Amino acid sequence: MRNKLLLVILLCAQATLVAQQFNLTAELRPRFENKHGFQTLLNTGAKGTNFISQRTRLNFFFTQDQLAFKIALQNVRVWGDVSTLSASDNLNSLHEAWAAIVFSDQLKLQLGRQEIVYDDSRIFGNVGWAQQARSHDAAIAKKRFNNGDQLDVGFALNADSQSGVSTNYSNIAGYKTFQYAWYHFKRNRIHMSLLALNTGVELLFDPNKTIQYSQTFGGRIQYQKGKLSLDGASYFQTGTLQNNTVSAQYFTGNIYYQLSDVYSIALGVESLSGKDSNDTSTDMKSFNPIFGTNHKFNGWMDYFYVGNHSNSVGLLDLYASISYQKNKFSAKIVPHFFSAAEDMYNGNFILSRNLGTEIDTSVGYKFSNDIAFSGGYSKMFGSKSLEFLKGGDHKENNSWLWFMVVFKPTLF
Repeated sequence: MRNKLLLVILLCAQATLVAQQFNLTAELRPRFENKHGFQTLLNTGAKGTNFISQRTRLNFFFTQDQLAFKIALQNVRVWGDVSTLSASDNLNSLHEAWAAIVFSDQLKLQLGRQEIVYDDSRIFGNVGWAQQARSHDAAIAKKRFNNGDQLDVGFALNADSQSGVSTNYSNIAGYKTFQYAWYHFKRNRIHMSLLALNTGVELLFDPNKTIQYSQTFGGRIQYQKGKLSLDGASYFQTGTLQNNTVSAQYFTGNIYYQLSDVYSIALGVESLSGKDSNDTSTDMKSFNPIFGTNHKFNGWMDYFYVGNHSNSVGLLDLYASISYQKNKFSAKIVPHFFSAAEDMYNGNFILSRNLGTEIDTSVGYKFSNDIAFSGGYSKMFGSKSLEFLKGGDHKENNSWLWFMVVFKPTLF
């Protein structure tokens, strides 16, 4: 009798697990960094900084019938920024908190705080390198077609509070609203994505809270045959931002080749439009990656487009890479050759467009399925033009060293 009862309980439990799924995962990643001229050139004789930052996450994911649900609890800190006797911790946040109505295998509506990532993360990315990362409060309808095509349509509307009162008339999210459509399809060896994004930003210090809109539209294409891969992308921006006309362009093209089972190489170019430093017009001619994962591009030392270089002289980035991967070990070296996209003037004198060369190196080792080690060293050989543009001393040892351990266990 007892064995029959146990069998019934096990069958009921199995039926419940089939009807629903619950996953609980965690992430903990401490990272040491030595910044000695990171994001901008070091001042003459200045010292760098050493610190350890840490991201801690608990990810809850649940599905049942026509419901999908996720919560990602997050704590981001720098070691030592909370007293050892502290009675409280203000470093906790909800990185993700969304639910989805699953109408069918091909259609769902996802609502709440969520990451938005498309293609190579140039326009929409989760900024995963940053310990806090990026997520949006948004509603996204996701349609999957029988032929494999994908269509996402997204909407966001932000406010500082329920009262609608704001002291600076600028939402803390950095934008008031957006609407976008992303379409992806595959035909034979070609993958292609098309994106149209309309972003609304409140006019600063306007008591009427006027919203002005700028548009980003374009696409990305990929091709692969054997050991050769190609990709390219082009985007355009127009509209109005802070009473200024927006007119900017972006282009990139990349070639990848698998030399052997362990070695691969790549060559690429990226061009982001800018504005002549003597241009006195109010037009915004510098391309803005908006919600992209900018650390992934234009050198890992974040000299360009990571909270900087907006509405500036633009950028031309020529780069190459050689990668090695065998078993659990990987290594990569990436040189970048930076130039301004437009002229820079010191008085009436035109400066060289050469901004310098950055060399990025990284290594990684997967210790187990749940534990990985990685580290890297980067050095910026800045030019006098970069010094004129950003300040600091281009002759200083401008470098960056980091080491990170990532723990990603599945708890349940």
